[in-house]
Amino acid sequence: MNHLRTSLHRRKAGLFLATAAALFLCGNGGLPPPAAADEERKLLSLPEAGERAPLPMPDIRGRERFLPLGTRQKEAARLQGAAEESGKWSGYVAVESRAFLQDALFIEQDNTQFSLALQPEFYRKWDNGKQSFTFVPFYRKDQRDEQRTHFDIREMTWLKVGKGHEWRVGIRKVFWGVTESQHLVDIINQTDLVENPDGEDKLGQPMINLALMRGWGTLDLIVLPGFRERTFPGLNGRLRFPLRVDTSQAQYESGSKWRHIDLAARWALTAGNWDIGLSHFYGTSRDPLLSLGLDSTGKPVLIPYYSLINQTGLDVQMAMGSLLWKLEAIHRSGFGPKNYVASTAGLEYTLSGLFGSGMDLGLLTEYLYDERGNQATTPFQDDVMVGLRLAVNDVQSTEVLMGAIFDRTTSARFFNLEASRRLGDNWKLNMEARAYAGLPPANILYGFRNDDYLKIELARFF
Repeated sequence: MNHLRTSLHRRKAGLFLATAAALFLCGNGGLPPPAAADEERKLLSLPEAGERAPLPMPDIRGRERFLPLGTRQKEAARLQGAAEESGKWSGYVAVESRAFLQDALFIEQDNTQFSLALQPEFYRKWDNGKQSFTFVPFYRKDQRDEQRTHFDIREMTWLKVGKGHEWRVGIRKVFWGVTESQHLVDIINQTDLVENPDGEDKLGQPMINLALMRGWGTLDLIVLPGFRERTFPGLNGRLRFPLRVDTSQAQYESGSKWRHIDLAARWALTAGNWDIGLSHFYGTSRDPLLSLGLDSTGKPVLIPYYSLINQTGLDVQMAMGSLLWKLEAIHRSGFGPKNYVASTAGLEYTLSGLFGSGMDLGLLTEYLYDERGNQATTPFQDDVMVGLRLAVNDVQSTEVLMGAIFDRTTSARFFNLEASRRLGDNWKLNMEARAYAGLPPANILYGFRNDDYLKIELARFF
């Protein structure tokens, strides 16, 4: 019967993905043609004099933000400068549904999970754009998992732009890295693991950041005066370890515990086709070691331990026409009994104007290495990732990313699908599917073996 139920679940998943593909790849839906959209994007592109090139506007996942388009945005673009001087609110509210395709391993868990997320954003600038303040709180209410119901300040930052330098003080998210499958050098912010198992979502980090911009590159000097512990799913949550992680018993190597002041620096240079970053971090590891213990009722739990580490990182990206070469490598000491090296390297080749259309198709492959082998605290020690990235380049900003990671020493396989599409001027639909296969008992993700899931998220931007 369990085999029959699993088969039916997978048939439903196939039908779901086929329907999703049809929805995401349909036509422009009567919206303005791509040329009109390009003109509106130009109208909405308002970089500040003296600032570094603006990053993509963050979305729900923190990497890109949906940019509403429509004729009314032309007038909004003209008024944007005045609005930002006096303060401007934006953001999104989203409803999310997760459906797990197999029965749960643990009696406390369920096969469906609904949640509501809210992330407003306040932005104000003054002093002719040389100073600004950004405030981005985040809240999620989850139906099943009380640990996934949480509040965080993703950003609360004052920015001061000077001649050849910038000060940023407050709470921020900083991203370092170039590879797709994992981000080894990205160490500033703590992972918000209850949001997503892929580790892409991050908690806001208190910091003081001085950026020096010179002809030889940009040097970021960062002081981190407070540590954020990693979030973990609760007993009722899916995508968790067989034993609950008891964060109330968290232990630290530093006597200052979460008050330890961490330090980081990164030099970055863009020269021709090369983008190079060299970083160093000293402080409390964002990755905890988990040890077996007992909670207050005598039940076995996992207790996180945060050690002090030194990590030197290198990230490199080189463009050769349609080909991108990517590398991330780290050397870490203090995390466990010995020092180790880990790296991720690969390439992405883009086929532009696929089949005579405006679509672009990226072909990705990466190799993931960790010299600790079976002693590593990550499931990726000797693995290969292959993937496809489809950018339809339509007015709805339709994008699809598919990938799979294969463990070269075991039968473990990890599958991933992410897709997004705008719906009208203010709505966005996100879809996600993940599956785990062939996980051996020794794999750190063995508790996920029955946690294949489909996720649909509908967001309303304002």
